[in-house]
Amino acid sequence: MNKKVNVGLVQMSNVADVEANIQKAEAGIREAAAKGAQIVCLQELFTSLYFCDVEDHHNFSLAESIPGPTTDRMSKLAAELGVVIVASLFEKRAAGLYHNTTAVLDADGTYLGKYRKMHIPDDPGYYEKFYFTPGDLGYKVFDTKFAKIGILICWDQWYPEASRITALMGAEILFYPTAIGWDVNETDAQVNQEQYDAWQTIQRSHAVANGVYVVSVNRVGREADQQFWGGSFIAKPHGGLLYLAPHEAETVHVQELDLEAADRIRTTWPYFRDRRIDSYQPITKRFIDE
Repeated sequence: MNKKVNVGLVQMSNVADVEANIQKAEAGIREAAAKGAQIVCLQELFTSLYFCDVEDHHNFSLAESIPGPTTDRMSKLAAELGVVIVASLFEKRAAGLYHNTTAVLDADGTYLGKYRKMHIPDDPGYYEKFYFTPGDLGYKVFDTKFAKIGILICWDQWYPEASRITALMGAEILFYPTAIGWDVNETDAQVNQEQYDAWQTIQRSHAVANGVYVVSVNRVGREADQQFWGGSFIAKPHGGLLYLAPHEAETVHVQELDLEAADRIRTTWPYFRDRRIDSYQPITKRFIDE
């Protein structure tokens, strides 16, 4: 085995104009492809501002079907450039039924399917339960031209169960489209730093525990009271950083991943071999109080 793949991430700011955001994302994908990317991941809900900071019924007009107009555009672009595109969108499934969903387009433009975000937060500035029904497709892995990839979305990244299941399904790379930042009203620099560090650390731990690469793609820029912190990164299967994006600047980065190295790490650190699956039944309980 001698398998390497170039992954690209597009970290960008957003405006109210949906078409402008899509065009910026397309330009980022083209730039990544020109740099050699074979798989390109966009940030969470890349076509719009992060509208979940308020509960407003007008924002449902931003949703679309999947497959639909944006996936059609991304499919054509994927086929033109010969790249896999990971595209996070606001899905309208039916009247009154919406999901936070990521579509995957293969390098020939084929729509491979979608993953619906499983864990939905509801916190100040992140009122996602107002908009999104929890995913019902289960965890998903997509066998693309270049690698078998798993998709999880933002709040999913705090749950080791999600990354474990996706890795057990054969994912070689975990992608996390994300929209997270600092509350501009928080003046304690240490609190802000600890929040970012926790976000990065938990995802790097998923890389370690599962022997996979983790690619986390965040947005940048201020939107309402959120200063999105960027800081997109790529972690190796042992948790070390291959790349770390700046906190404020838009950036397009391409990184080579050696999947053979991941195989070696899983062989020498055989966590999967030593799992005691006979002892894990309690994890399915909400809380172990008996």
